[in-house]
Amino acid sequence: MKKELLIASALTASLGLAGVAEAASASWSGNVRNGVSGSDLDDTTTASHASSQQASLSFSVEETTDNGTKISTGFGVMDENAYDGTASGLTLTFEDESTLALIEAGNSATGRIATVPSASGEQSIAAVATSANAAPGAITWGSTSDNVGFTYTSAPDSLIDGLTWGISAAFGDDGDGTASATAETSYSMGATYTTEAGETDITIGGGFIQADDSNTSTINDKADVMMISATAVTGDFTFGVGYGSGSATDAGGEEVDSASIMTMGAKYVQDDMTFTIGLKDSEAKDGAAGSDGTNTDTLESISGSVDYVVAAGVTATVGFTDVSAQDEGVSKTGNSGSAWYIGANISF
Repeated sequence: MKKELLIASALTASLGLAGVAEAASASWSGNVRNGVSGSDLDDTTTASHASSQQASLSFSVEETTDNGTKISTGFGVMDENAYDGTASGLTLTFEDESTLALIEAGNSATGRIATVPSASGEQSIAAVATSANAAPGAITWGSTSDNVGFTYTSAPDSLIDGLTWGISAAFGDDGDGTASATAETSYSMGATYTTEAGETDITIGGGFIQADDSNTSTINDKADVMMISATAVTGDFTFGVGYGSGSATDAGGEEVDSASIMTMGAKYVQDDMTFTIGLKDSEAKDGAAGSDGTNTDTLESISGSVDYVVAAGVTATVGFTDVSAQDEGVSKTGNSGSAWYIGANISF
């Protein structure tokens, strides 16, 4: 019996050491945001405010094979105070810097757009997100795919200098029905081109997404959308514009037609301070499943923020936004108004 215990202990120790020696490299990161946010809706005479406290934590895992291919993934523990518990897909990065993403992939377009400056902070008109307003909130509004898919992204300067492109596909489970709408087979292509004009760095990116709809009673595809954006950076100043349009069905099966959105933003960095302003103007027509959209929903907003780096990993933010919304051509005062935020973000 003693020998058996010794052998068992040795095996346990060996397996434990082997597990340590063969473990992939892992790192963790996160942030804590603390502040106060407030809003003043057009349908009330009294403004309101409340604390805004959010925390996030995630882990990244990666290792490189003998032939130089890096394999990476990760998982979330907490996302803005809510338990996450979701794992990322697998990403293979090859020696030429091209990548192949497997699982939770399928939208090349959204990864290739140029990032238009937008205000930071936690200010928002919460009622807009829960309303029936179908107007897009971002040029990536139609992004959708099943998790069973892939995205291949080329190496930088592929085909011509400054060009990076990607292609992706995802495949749904054909669970057709009429109560909801999910993405079946979807395809996406996108490209980013960077160049210089004198002292200005220019980035242009965009693409399209086409996804079949699982809802048998809808007219529209789950997504048939395009997006494009561009930024110009001269020294400490960045200016950008973005545009997206198309048709779709939402998660409940409602038709969204003639959707379009224009975004514009500018950012200026002065030492430890960053000043940002952003504008958004969007519209769409929505209707019940099987019916074309009729009356128009609109959403307009202007936002600004000032960020100040207090110390390494610590940024103080003051933000403001003003929103005007219409649903079915009628102004919605409960979804319109102004909001502000004062707080700090500590990242690690």
